Order: sequence, then C-alpha cells, then structure tokens
Amino acid sequence: MAEDVWILGISMTKFGKHRDKDTIDLASQAALAALADAGVTMRDVGVLAAGSLTGGSSSFGQLLQKQIGQTGIPVYNVANACATGATALRVAIMAIRAGETDIGLAVGVEKLAGAGLLGSPPKEEDGTWSRRGRFGALAPLEGRIGTDSMPGVFAQIGLEYGHRYGGADFKLFARIAEKNHAHSTLNPLAAYSRRFTLDEIMNDVMIAYPNTRPMCSANCDGAAAAVVVSDSRLRRMDPEQRRRAVKISASVLTSDPWQDACQVLPDVNTLTRQAAARAYEQAGIGPSELDLVELHDCFATAELVHYDNLGLCEPGGAVDLFESGATWRDGTIPVNVSGGLESKGHPIAATGIANIWEICHHLRGEAGERQIPGARVGLAHVIGLGSACGVHILEKAAA
Repeated sequence: MAEDVWILGISMTKFGKHRDKDTIDLASQAALAALADAGVTMRDVGVLAAGSLTGGSSSFGQLLQKQIGQTGIPVYNVANACATGATALRVAIMAIRAGETDIGLAVGVEKLAGAGLLGSPPKEEDGTWSRRGRFGALAPLEGRIGTDSMPGVFAQIGLEYGHRYGGADFKLFARIAEKNHAHSTLNPLAAYSRRFTLDEIMNDVMIAYPNTRPMCSANCDGAAAAVVVSDSRLRRMDPEQRRRAVKISASVLTSDPWQDACQVLPDVNTLTRQAAARAYEQAGIGPSELDLVELHDCFATAELVHYDNLGLCEPGGAVDLFESGATWRDGTIPVNVSGGLESKGHPIAATGIANIWEICHHLRGEAGERQIPGARVGLAHVIGLGSACGVHILEKAAA
C-alpha cells in the first residue's frame, strides 16, 4: 500500500486585479510562499506540477522555475479546465506515492480580470452551418437541446434540480449567494468582500436565469501553491512542521463515465457523485464526519446541486439542507466559508489549490475570524467542464 501524503506548506495570493503582475509573477509569489510555509526550499523539491490555462506557454512550469529555482527536476505542465489546480496537486501526490520523490510542489495561476463570461460558443462567421470536424457533422446544439455557455449550463442544472425535487426557486438561489458573500467579509484574500443584501442580488444584472451577476463566479487574477511530502520524510522533520502538516486522506480525479444518455452535453452530477464516493471510500469516512466543505460554486445553482452530489444530504434533499441553515459558517456543515468562487474569485487554474488552502487553514487553526472551531476533517471539490472533477479529503494531524 502506498504511504500517506501530507500537505506541508500552502499559500495563495490575494485574488482580484493584479495589473502590475503577470502569471509568472503571481505563480512565483505563491510558490515561494508555499515553500516558506513548508520550511523547505526548491533544492528539497523532487517534482513540480504547474497549471495555467492563460500562461501563454506550453512550458509554463519551466518558465516558473527560472524565477524560483532551476534544479533539473521533472516538470509537468497541467491543463484540465477548472480542475487544473487540483490535477496539478494530484500529479505531485502520485509522484510521491510512486516513490519517485518525497517532496513535490504544485502551482496553479491565472490572469482573468476583465475576461468577462467564459465558455461562450463561437459564432458562425456568416450565420450558416457547415459540415466540419467530429461534432461539426451535426447541426449546432446551441439553442436547440442545450447550451455550451457556462452560465446557461449551470442555470439549466439548477432549474432541472428544482423541477425534479421542488423548492429551488429564484429566491433560494439568491440566498445561497447571499450566504457566500456574507462569508467573504471575513476573508482578506477574497476578490470581493462586501456583503450583499438579498434585494441587491435579485435585482442585479441577469446573466442566465436564475443566476444574476452576484450569483456567478468572479473571474480574476490569482495563484495558489502547495508543497506535499511523504509520510516517511515528514517523520524526520521538525516537530512544528509535523504539527502543521495536513493529511491528504483522499485524492480523486474523475472524468465523464459512459452512460446511456447524451455524450455531448455536460453532466456535472455523475462525475462529482463518483468522485465523492471514491473519496469517502479512500478516506474511510462518511459525509457526516466532515467539519467543512469548499465546493465549486461557479454559480449559485451549482452549489445547490453539489450538496446532493457530495452526499451532504439525502438524495433530493439539497433545498432542505440549505433551509436548515446547516451550510452557513455557524451551521452543522459549513460550505464555502471562504466566500466561494462567487466572491473569493475564480482564477481558473488556481481554484483547486485555493479551495484546499482554505480547508488547511481551518484544520491548522489558522483561519482567523472565520475559523470553524475544532475543525478536523474537510473536503475540497472542484469541477471543470470537458469534464473533470477533483475531490480531496483532508485531515488534521494527530496531536
């Protein structure tokens, strides 16, 4: 059996607008801070996994090395939609479990401030359809049986859930966003940390019903990095390093399974459910043992369905879970205490590691005003359409 892997150090930059920094600047800042947090240097690192969808180079990781230290180690350049950061971390974890190294570094970074809505389908130049490519042999799906636009995809997913189980209306989705924006006021690294009233959220610009602008993830600039270490190496380290280390009890990455259904339109539910089930099995725990969750709320509608997908409630019980107050910071299963993607921000490749950064700080007792008292187990979730889902379960080091 492969030995345990621990997060030794972790860091994220403030998310927002960084006009004076490029992706290498931001990635370097996060990487060096994570190394300092871990109490190691690049000379100790045996593998680097770097992710950026807008980094401008297929050898982004090597360019990053030029700023933080070129030591001849293998570099893996990772791209996996919104799951890029979580995938980079998993690459480092797998290298350790394979015995290739005992310390790895994972980095995710993006420059997205002002990018607007992502994922909108390209328009035909002359407005007519022509046969080309694998999917071009079919008439466009857009506007006929679905949409490829991210706001539209997740609007449909939320409305479908409400239609199937009831109770999920425009106001309820707005209240989910209200919760997350309220949480963000305690997060100094969030891109936006202003509390919105319910009326402000409901009366803002409509992006894709039922998601208004404050109910959508905020594209922004930012980076996050994590240093991971093998159990055997950690045992030889300083007691303070061991005390602050966070155990990775589960690391799972899934893609779309085959199913007797449409193979073109995205299905964020099935691959998340499968990732969560495998993660709970790996960790040997159930959802009831989680003290907090950071999930991929790219839209308020997404948060609701992922309560169900992650097993935080009985099937069909997501509305009741939210109505109970359980997912607020002072509830029984706090969700997105960081403010979530809707207010913390969503620099795509950084998000997967940033979600883990939040969990780690609570397990270490270092989350400041938003600290969840006595937190010992947390789950971080991220999903990228295409599709990929990453789930990590983290546990506090034993005293």
